[in-house]
Amino acid sequence: MSLTIERPSLLFLCVANSARSQIAEGLARQMFGDRATIQSAGSRPSRVNPYATEVMREVGVDLAAHTSKSVDTIDPAGVDVVITLCAEEVCPVLLGQVRRIHWPILDPASDDPSLTHDALLARFRTARDTLRGKLEAFAASELPGGPR
Repeated sequence: MSLTIERPSLLFLCVANSARSQIAEGLARQMFGDRATIQSAGSRPSRVNPYATEVMREVGVDLAAHTSKSVDTIDPAGVDVVITLCAEEVCPVLLGQVRRIHWPILDPASDDPSLTHDALLARFRTARDTLRGKLEAFAASELPGGPR
């Protein structure tokens, strides 16, 4: 089922708005261009994770200007589709009449001191590549004009 809105507004949500939702926002902006309005937020915003910035740079997306934002700052009236990305934790909620999609993706961030830089990069790359696949499928089935 394709969205009937010419330029839909998509909101990606996770807890800290530091990794998954930032990656999704960056990829969606790159993939969808001006065919959609893209934003991200979280219930407990923190900062953009440096590993997210690093793995996105690998695919030509610069997250340097991105900031972690609170879902409380988002006007529900300006959102058509909310895509939640939480897997093992409780996702934030945006109140309002919006379409809701859930893509459970494990949080690549970790405080485990035994994880090396390379191991963390691998976790972030997995999240990025999983999100890219989901965004490609979303564009093919729902975004006006299909995939690019």
